[in-house]
Amino acid sequence: MNNYMLTLNTIPEKGEALQVDLLNVKKASLILRAINHKLRQQILKLIDEQGKITVTEIYVKLRLEQSVASQHLAILRKAGFVRTERDGKFIYYTVNTARLEELNKFTESLLN
Repeated sequence: MNNYMLTLNTIPEKGEALQVDLLNVKKASLILRAINHKLRQQILKLIDEQGKITVTEIYVKLRLEQSVASQHLAILRKAGFVRTERDGKFIYYTVNTARLEELNKFTESLLN
């Protein structure tokens, strides 16, 4: 058995098997975990309210250590929930609403 595939014989009489890509499941779980965190939700809300914002503005407004804000922003960026845009020496964060809409559709499909 491949470490990243789970094969189930769902209909043995037909000889059909169902394969689950466990690597993709793990990646999807990391994306869901990225948004299922109160502080990251607060960061997303703040970015959305401001339109675009720097990490400095985020950690000052939320009263965080700079390193904490940066770590959480990196998780959100890796999951695709925020985008970055450089303007001179500043990096601005914006919400990737298309990605959040994808997440909404995905979670609705899981629940229905």
